[in-house]
Amino acid sequence: MANTPGARPAAVDPRVLALAAQVSESKDEDVPVLLLKLKEILNSASLGRKESKKIKQEIYYYDLTQYCMLILRQDYSRLRGGWATAAQLAEILSHCCVGLEVKEDPEEFYKKFLPSAIDNLLFLGRRLQARFIRAIKDEEKKDFLHCFRTVTDAICWLFGGHIELTECVLQNDHFLQLLMTDDVETAIIMMSVLHDILRVNSPVLLRVDEKILHSLLDELVYKLSSTTNPVIGNAATKLLLSLATFCQQLVKLLTTRYKGLKALLTKQWTGKGFDRDLSQLLDLLYSEQSNRKGEMQRQHQAAYLIQAAWRGFQTRKRLKKLPQAVTALQRSFRAKRKQELQHLKKQKEDEALKQQMQLQRQRAMRHFHERQLALLEIIHASQVGKHMQEMEGKSALTIQRFWRGYRVRRYFHQQKQSLKEYKAAVIIQRAACKFLEKRRKKRALSPWKDTKRLTDEQRLALKQKVDDYIKLHPASQMSEEMSEELHMQAQEKLAQFLLRSSLDRRATQRREALLARVNTDVELLMNAPGLAETTEKDLDIFVSRSVPVATKAKQSHNTMLKYSRWPWWKKLGDEFVEDDVIPHEALNAELGTLFIGGRKSL
Repeated sequence: MANTPGARPAAVDPRVLALAAQVSESKDEDVPVLLLKLKEILNSASLGRKESKKIKQEIYYYDLTQYCMLILRQDYSRLRGGWATAAQLAEILSHCCVGLEVKEDPEEFYKKFLPSAIDNLLFLGRRLQARFIRAIKDEEKKDFLHCFRTVTDAICWLFGGHIELTECVLQNDHFLQLLMTDDVETAIIMMSVLHDILRVNSPVLLRVDEKILHSLLDELVYKLSSTTNPVIGNAATKLLLSLATFCQQLVKLLTTRYKGLKALLTKQWTGKGFDRDLSQLLDLLYSEQSNRKGEMQRQHQAAYLIQAAWRGFQTRKRLKKLPQAVTALQRSFRAKRKQELQHLKKQKEDEALKQQMQLQRQRAMRHFHERQLALLEIIHASQVGKHMQEMEGKSALTIQRFWRGYRVRRYFHQQKQSLKEYKAAVIIQRAACKFLEKRRKKRALSPWKDTKRLTDEQRLALKQKVDDYIKLHPASQMSEEMSEELHMQAQEKLAQFLLRSSLDRRATQRREALLARVNTDVELLMNAPGLAETTEKDLDIFVSRSVPVATKAKQSHNTMLKYSRWPWWKKLGDEFVEDDVIPHEALNAELGTLFIGGRKSL
């Protein structure tokens, strides 16, 4: 925390100066114990109000208050003094802040420092509560409970001196988590803190968020319904009574949100030692319920009057419109009768059309049979069976042709999306392979490591081994004729290999050209319109081999032009592609499958 030089007091207490110097020069683990000296300094100034205010200003100016606030988040289980030191520092922090008047930059003190101090104190309270619940020994539990009570007293003292902090306490998540506990002793302490908040600044409940208020009420009602401890019940009842006494809106909220609260209080907590507070709370709840019933009765009576007046108005309005209604009824009756007559007429026409169609089918069938009989009379008897077989074969071929065409079109439509996905996967794999190959090329070779030089003794030993090996394995002698014969055999095998590789290369080229042609046809079929929308211009594309090539080249050229005109931010994902290569995913059709002149263009 930075303070301006103009905020420095005129005459500074030497103890504060010495302590500030020690804190700035000490280690972090020694700072908490040093800050405990502030308690002695504050107690010595308690007799005079002006002197106490002056010392608090000096402590705040030399950032000792800031140290106390920040040091509360440390883990004191390994520090000297343990958690008792943390509780004492919390008490010192609250006493330093209450009664302090900051003249320079007060907004930072009230808007930032004090809310941070409340948050750190509540965080320390959560740690002490968790350790108290986990403690096994009675002495440990007693010490942790004492420290927890000290911290909560410091919080109450702090928001008692600064009333605006009550809203920060209620809106803090740590406070609600401290209140939501099943431990009896810490729950009683936290409910007493909430009672102090209501006592200091009860209107704060109307300023907090509705969700926070509902959470607080839910927790209090839960404690009443989940336990039989009279201490918990007494504390929760007093809190609910304070809330109900303060604001009539909270009584309405209790009666509407918790409908079984009155029965719970009557059956479970009557005769437990706090009947006076309990009866007052029940009276408030029942009075609110009776008021609600009277209000509901008045509302029902008003609704009845409004409905009666509205029905009378509607009836009089209908009586005035009765002649118009009769006319409208006659009109609708005539329209309905006309519609029924039209429907009957249409039905008769449909039946006549069906009969006519049936007669036409019968005539066509009879004409077909007559034509068949005439053909049978013309054809020789020995050729009748052959003619019938030919007719059956043609009919079967026609049916098969239509069925295969339908099946192929359906299968092609189903496989269209799969083919697109397959081609997309191929493009991605190709790009990934290019990227990996480029990275392998750019990878720097490992530097050459110079070998150690041989000594004279090692060189002589190695030379001796080489001579011994040459003596044991002498080289075979070969004549000039054998060398020429071996050379001729190598030349023949090389010529055979070159011839075979030339034939394989041609076969590979033919295979690649055929594959490119198939890919081009598949892409043209995928992009072709349906059979119902096909024109003669579309048919010409599949009749001529040059038209698909020109169409393919035109599509590729247009795609390359579009890609070259892209802005720079659209090409950010292509940094692994070489500068002179257009990415395949940017092309609508692959250049690698373009069929030109019987060869696959690479």
